[in-house]
Amino acid sequence: MEYAKTIAGLFAMLLLGPALATDSDPLQDFCVADLDGKAVSVNGHPCKPMSEAGDDFLFSSKLAKAGNTSTPNGSAVTELDVAEWPGTNTLGVSMNRVDFAPGGTNPPHIHPRATEIGIMMKGELLVGILGSLDSGNKLYSRVVRAGETFLIPRGLMHFQFNVGKTDASMVVSFNSQNPGIVFVPLTLFGSNPPIPTPVLTKALRVEARVVELLKSKFSAGF
Repeated sequence: MEYAKTIAGLFAMLLLGPALATDSDPLQDFCVADLDGKAVSVNGHPCKPMSEAGDDFLFSSKLAKAGNTSTPNGSAVTELDVAEWPGTNTLGVSMNRVDFAPGGTNPPHIHPRATEIGIMMKGELLVGILGSLDSGNKLYSRVVRAGETFLIPRGLMHFQFNVGKTDASMVVSFNSQNPGIVFVPLTLFGSNPPIPTPVLTKALRVEARVVELLKSKFSAGF
């Protein structure tokens, strides 16, 4: 009896397998995002007709120019995801350029949907990656200089800090057209609506006035 049930189960899997299978890979040469399209799309954006795509979707010069680092963090992120480069739609890739003034930082943050790999273009940055509880919350860090590379596993908190005396810049790529970003300080103290102060005082083990001060620093975002 058990043998018969096993055979029946395998037979059902063979019959239903093709119907249940999914394919996340592109099914066409390219799918230039129609960012104004109204069609319903589960993942990514609707495609423009290939006849209307032209060839600009294959090229971009946006990362050629340094960003303005006159910000509270002393850094500037130039994004090149699907919203800025519609040709990446469905291809599972995107890029950023990050520029740093001396002492500038890219604050602790997480990319929930992508692994990140980067190369230093100039200067030197302290790159820090924080492991999960599985690693004992270990900090992995190194000063990375021009021409050197680094890797950020998906979902791990990380940061960069310019430890040099000159401007620094890096270019990073992601295995997602929309990697997402969660800035830890902004998320904790600048959420909308705000996280209740008693939650943060208990979690951070500080007085309420400290939490309120930090909230005031992020009330207007970054």
